[in-house]
Amino acid sequence: MLDKLQPIREKYLHLEELLSDPGTVGDMERFKKVNKEYKKLQPIVQSHAQYEKLLSDIESARRMLAAETDPEMREMARDEIDGLQPQLDAVEQELIALLTPKDPEDEKDCIMEIRSGTGGDEAALFAGDLYRMYLKYFQTQGWQVEVVDENEGTAGGFAKVILEVSGENVYGKLKYESGTHRVQRVPETEAKGRVHTSAATVAVMPEMDIEDIDIRKEDIRTDTFRASGAGGQHVNKTESGVRFTHIPTGMVAESTESRSQHKNRDIAMGRLVQQIKAMQEQQQASAMASQRKSLVGSGDRSEKIRTYNWPQNRVTDHRLEGDNKNFNLDKVIEGELEGIIENLTIADNAAKAIVD
Repeated sequence: MLDKLQPIREKYLHLEELLSDPGTVGDMERFKKVNKEYKKLQPIVQSHAQYEKLLSDIESARRMLAAETDPEMREMARDEIDGLQPQLDAVEQELIALLTPKDPEDEKDCIMEIRSGTGGDEAALFAGDLYRMYLKYFQTQGWQVEVVDENEGTAGGFAKVILEVSGENVYGKLKYESGTHRVQRVPETEAKGRVHTSAATVAVMPEMDIEDIDIRKEDIRTDTFRASGAGGQHVNKTESGVRFTHIPTGMVAESTESRSQHKNRDIAMGRLVQQIKAMQEQQQASAMASQRKSLVGSGDRSEKIRTYNWPQNRVTDHRLEGDNKNFNLDKVIEGELEGIIENLTIADNAAKAIVD
């Protein structure tokens, strides 16, 4: 976290210099803009300084504990460490909160799609592992989940499973899960004990209405139709399928996964919103937009946001750096995702704070 906060401090000091620069002082509009940025970063920098001081004080107490032989001095060092550690934890939580700007979409419920990628049966089994991992995480968060659609794999797991997740700050926490998840392990069917690499993709879409995006209602054509395929007579008797067409761009998104037309509307609208937002981001050609954007990709092994390495009992998130990118696989697969999500949130919002 300190590595991410250092550039923020450097920008803060630069803004401080600009506020005393005659060119800035003489230009009222420029002065207001610089001062606004300065005030925005001030609480982060102040908490950062407090955090570094607490770290330094704890380290000094630890050095004293290691060097001292006098029992009273050692006890004093222990007491100091015990008193400072809760303060450090509190400031760390404060920094996390400061680095997490309020995004209206973060409060939304979401649709999560998990699909097997490259790797055949092993990919489907891994998609099933991800599904169970997320269910355990949802339970720890107190969220509600409903299976909208599922296609089981031929040897177990899932070729596809679509979930509707609702609760507090659902999209804000799950949005970083979008992308290709890669697994490295020895399949049960592998007689020679060789490690195989497979993949599954995860897509997380906020549940959105037309009012939530920068498009006009009249630019959206809505069609309902009878779904076909598996599902028995029910899907053929009701017009549960929903298709949205964005007339200016010709973009089309539809859903037939659920027997509920309401659920299909949510899924189709989420897909359309993602398409339009992706197009807008590409048009902007912003380096920051491309950095923030979470892409699912094709599901190929080479496209990955995270690797689950069974032989080494390690999960690596490739968007993180240094010691922050590796996690214990046994814990993660049991739904302990908070550490990964927290680190991704800090990294993303620290980057936003630098640019904004």
